[in-house]
Amino acid sequence: MNSSFEPPEPNKNAFTCPHCGAFAAMQWTNLFTQRRDWKPFSIATCHRCEKDSLWINEEGYGGQFMVFPNSSIAPLPNEDLPPECMKDYLEARSIVESSPRGAAALLRLCVQKVAIHLGGAGKNINDDIAHLVQNGLPLRVQQALDVVRVVGNSAVHPGEMNIDDQPKTALALFGLVNLIVDNQISQPKHVASLFADLPDGAKNAIDRRDNKT
Repeated sequence: MNSSFEPPEPNKNAFTCPHCGAFAAMQWTNLFTQRRDWKPFSIATCHRCEKDSLWINEEGYGGQFMVFPNSSIAPLPNEDLPPECMKDYLEARSIVESSPRGAAALLRLCVQKVAIHLGGAGKNINDDIAHLVQNGLPLRVQQALDVVRVVGNSAVHPGEMNIDDQPKTALALFGLVNLIVDNQISQPKHVASLFADLPDGAKNAIDRRDNKT
């Protein structure tokens, strides 16, 4: 997971390059012409890989947006995201620019499956989160789960929150999903791997220490 992911945005001094994936400074160049039918273009050049992204200013279509490369601006999933969640995450990532609301709904489904993976019963996501909290879920992770849950629910209930008018909100949910997986799956997995590599004598001493009667 790239913890320093910054989505590409027009005229931003630095963001995560859609080519090399590095967080890097960008050099912006505006293209001009005398032709009246020419749409204003800008080029952002990555200082790391020196490759360009092409941006068009299309009035009536949300202003300036990236047209090349044709890649998602959302972060890639944490490699430890459970397999049953991966399809939903990747589908959300593929549509977030065209349908932030659809992406938010898919990510809500994704965290519901994550909650089941972590020990929830799967009947109700709200009850699953409450169960995880009772079993020691950190406050930060609980809040991340609830943000994705509430925003995802709002995406499919008209009038509560217009996600299509707030694409940054939908985009932020990807980072929260990765945060949840990192805290609850990746970090414990990493610590367990390091502990398993300790000498047997050290592990036996730890076991005796913790099982004194």
